[in-house]
Amino acid sequence: MAELPETKTLLLDAEPGWLTIWLNRPESRNALSPEMVAELQSVLEAIAFDRAFRGVTLRGRGGTFCAGGDIKGFSAMLAGEVSRQEVEDISKVAGALFHRFNEYPKVTIALVEGAATAGGLGLAAAADFVIATEDAKFALTETALGIVPAQIAPLIVERIGTATARRIMLTAARLDAEAAQKLGLADQIVPNGAAFDAAEKAIRAEVIRCAPDANALTKSLVLQTLFLPGSSMIDFAAERFATAMLGDEAKEGISAFVEKRKPKWAE
Repeated sequence: MAELPETKTLLLDAEPGWLTIWLNRPESRNALSPEMVAELQSVLEAIAFDRAFRGVTLRGRGGTFCAGGDIKGFSAMLAGEVSRQEVEDISKVAGALFHRFNEYPKVTIALVEGAATAGGLGLAAAADFVIATEDAKFALTETALGIVPAQIAPLIVERIGTATARRIMLTAARLDAEAAQKLGLADQIVPNGAAFDAAEKAIRAEVIRCAPDANALTKSLVLQTLFLPGSSMIDFAAERFATAMLGDEAKEGISAFVEKRKPKWAE
């Protein structure tokens, strides 16, 4: 098992096969400070190719998922304390985190209670599964503040489509859990935070049935369908198929099926 980095803004809960990352700045409703962004990237990179972890869950301490960007940092920008290039670089670093989480080679779950606002909503949208409490709130507040949902826009569009994304971004929409689920921003609603465990456990059990490398290859395949034209997609899919079919997991999985037993990764 890979050694996890030390963190100040995150709490890491490692269990057999799974890592839960807690955003741990409850005094700021788990706003994404530069330190938190850097630590999230560091933790994700530390276990990206560690087969001991089959998936990652992201949730927030203090009853709030994530309130988005750190307003204190925005104040420094408005005060002219940073240059335009520095503002762009800060945005790029956040964007790299969102896209890394979106493309992560492991299964990802976001457990949303309280608020998922702006960048917090972007993090949730990047997850493979989003489970929300009945009283959770989803919000895209940027345009109401005179700014833009710059780095999260592609993730929102990917999840719910261009027309719907434009509609909720251009109105700085605030959505309850039911409305978020109807739009596709949440996949499942549970009564409260206490119900997260059972819902997440069910997903984990299904994930463990699947081969880890096959899941990673499948995730990359699905994401590329958004960008590659037909002929290129055929070539990419064939390459992914050959990589899987000629790998150790296919040998084990097919042997297990024939022998009517569980494959080793599911034991």
